[in-house]
Amino acid sequence: MANFCEVCGKGTMTGHRITHSDKKIKRKWKPNVKKVTVVENGVSKRKTVCTRCIRAGKIQRAM
Repeated sequence: MANFCEVCGKGTMTGHRITHSDKKIKRKWKPNVKKVTVVENGVSKRKTVCTRCIRAGKIQRAM
């Protein structure tokens, strides 16, 4: 599954997990994306969309 939203472009972010002793360990945060069927220009398409876009109503889901 792709790790980016096809609507807003939200993707994987990187950073550090910092321990109590201040060691920095690389880590990733992946967006919560789902495969949904979307109506676009009267045609149904499968897209990977983040849950924020689904909840905000930025897409029209196919029935």
